Amino acid sequence: MIQEVAREFSQKRLVPRAEEFDHTGKLDMTLIREMGELGLLGVFVPEEYGGSGMDHLSYVLAMEEISAGCSSHASVVGLHNSLFAYPLLKFGTEEQKKKYLPQICSGEKLGAYSLSEAGSGTDAASLVCFAEDKGDHYLINGTKLWVTDGSIADWVLLFVRTDKDAGARGITAMIVETPCDGYSVAPSEKKMGFKASPTNEISFNNVKVPKENVIGEVNRGVNIAMETLNSGRVSVGAQALGIARAAYDISLQYVQERKQFGKPLAAFQLTQAKLADMQTKLHASRLMIHYAAWKKDQGHRVVHEASMAKLFASEAATAITHMAVQLLGGYGYARDYHVERLYRDARVTEIFEGTSEVQRLVIAREALNPRE
Repeated sequence: MIQEVAREFSQKRLVPRAEEFDHTGKLDMTLIREMGELGLLGVFVPEEYGGSGMDHLSYVLAMEEISAGCSSHASVVGLHNSLFAYPLLKFGTEEQKKKYLPQICSGEKLGAYSLSEAGSGTDAASLVCFAEDKGDHYLINGTKLWVTDGSIADWVLLFVRTDKDAGARGITAMIVETPCDGYSVAPSEKKMGFKASPTNEISFNNVKVPKENVIGEVNRGVNIAMETLNSGRVSVGAQALGIARAAYDISLQYVQERKQFGKPLAAFQLTQAKLADMQTKLHASRLMIHYAAWKKDQGHRVVHEASMAKLFASEAATAITHMAVQLLGGYGYARDYHVERLYRDARVTEIFEGTSEVQRLVIAREALNPRE
C-alpha cells in the first residue's frame, strides 16, 4: 500500500515538475506537506507519535518511488525518517518524542541533521564546534558544514563537542530550535545535483540550548551519530535505486522508439547488453536494500548489510545513469530526456552518509571482526 501511494504521488506530483525543481533550486513546501499527509515523512514512526506505524522495509519501498520522481524532495523524506525521527525514537525521551515527532511526520516542521565540519567529514570524532555547560543550558559556538535543508529547517539535530579533551567520548547530540539569537545560515551551496535541496553552512555565536534538548547521554553523541548513519545508509541505497530505476525506465522506452539503420536501437546487441547490465544491477541493488531493511526489522544489527547495500546501490546508480546517457547519445547529454539530471543526482549517493571508501572499510572490518 505504501509503495502504491508513494508511486502515485511521485509520478503525478514530482515527475512532471522535476526539471523545474532542478532549474529553480527550490523545494515545494506544499508538496512536502502532502508527503506528510500521506504518511511518507514518518513511515516507521509509531502512530502514537504521528507516524504511519510501518516498518523499515515499507520505508525503503517508499524511498525508491519518491527518489524516482525527484531526488531533492526524496532527501526530505530521508532526513525526516532516517536522520531525525530514527535517533529520536531510539535515544530520545518520551517528552522529546511527543514534542518533535508529530510535527516532523506531518511536515509542519522541517528537520535537519548536522555532523560535518570544515575539518571533520569522515573523521566524525574530530569536531571542534563547542557547547559550553552553563548550568541549565549550553552555549554553542562554531560552524557546521554540509547541512541539508539548513536554510529551511526549524529544528536541527546537532552534534557538538562538550568535552575538549575527550576525543570521540566528548561529543553530545542536541536539538537546536530555529530561528534563535546567534544562529546564522550561509547561502546554499551550488551543487552538481540535488539542486532543489538546500545545503548550507550554519554558524553559532553564543547560541543557547536548554539541557532538556540533549538527546541521549552527554558525551555519548558519537554513538548516536554512527547508529543513525548506519541506519540511514539503507535509505541512501534506496535513494540511489530510485534514481537509477528512473534512468533505466527512460532508456528502455527510448531504445524501443529510436531507430538507426532502419531498426530500433533495442534490436542491436550492444544496446541489449547495456540493458541487461542495467537491469541486473537494479535487481541486485533492490535485493540487498530489502534484505538490510528486513533484517533491521527483525531487530538485528545491520552495519555490514547496510554498508554493502549503500556501496553497491550507489555505485550501481552511477553506472546505470552513465549508461543511460550513453544510450540516449546527444539527447542524453541534453536536458530533453532528464537522464543528465539523474546522472548528476546519482553521483552524490557515493559520498553522503559515508563515502564508498568508508563503506569498504566498514565492510572489511565487519568481515574481519564479525558481531551479531
